[in-house]
Amino acid sequence: MQRIKCIISYDGTGFSGYQVQPGKRTVQGELEKVLEKLEKGRNIRVSASGRTDAGVHARGQVIHFDTTLEMEPSRWQIALHSLLPNDIAVCAVELTRPDFHARFDAIGKEYRYFLLLSKHRDPFQRNYAYQFPYELDYEAMRTAGKLLLGTHDFTSFCSAKTEVKDRVRTLQEMDLFEENGLLVFRFTGDGFLYNMVRILVGTLLEVGTGRRDANSMPQLLEARDRTLAGKTAPGHGLFLWNVFYRFSERESPLRCDSTPFRGGMRVRSDTE
Repeated sequence: MQRIKCIISYDGTGFSGYQVQPGKRTVQGELEKVLEKLEKGRNIRVSASGRTDAGVHARGQVIHFDTTLEMEPSRWQIALHSLLPNDIAVCAVELTRPDFHARFDAIGKEYRYFLLLSKHRDPFQRNYAYQFPYELDYEAMRTAGKLLLGTHDFTSFCSAKTEVKDRVRTLQEMDLFEENGLLVFRFTGDGFLYNMVRILVGTLLEVGTGRRDANSMPQLLEARDRTLAGKTAPGHGLFLWNVFYRFSERESPLRCDSTPFRGGMRVRSDTE
């Protein structure tokens, strides 16, 4: 038995999220269907670093699965690509240690959220960026973002449907930059609650349009009340960009081709 680790990317437009759901098309469902074919009918369970919602995309989702097939990583990539639908791509594959877990070994994640800064619709961005035709005060959003950095209880910034009781997370970095007519929010942290990034974006947009005071973030965190934060931004602008792991001296991090980060307004924790 071998454990395979993959970095995958997918266009979330045609999926009802990552996780398997009865009667619905999901990323996990498509992966497991393909692996069942490769394994001649044996059921293979795929584990991921985390779930993504309907319409949410991934550039650097990490998965693992166990297999009896003995193939080189390059052959695995070819075999998977030959059977997977066109809206899922396998960016990198490796044999990993038997105890590796895509979810429980993750030490951090990076999400990016894309806004189309235009009063006119762009049919080519409609599934990948949230159209926002209003002027924004970047400095106010920068101020608000800095006040959100650090370790906090983010109950005010997660869905009321959040199942976990421990809602303390560390938001390590928030960047804001323009690229190709899009405004990009970049968040990194040790973990994110259900809808957390989308609610952070929705709240920062209220700050940027002057509907909310940038300096009110500490009070929002202290209140631990979802109804006091901003609206949840639409899912189609969100991308799971990277998942981070700690590696031993004998391991090298699995990577996929990446677009160089072009920063504009960077907000970092004072402890970095």
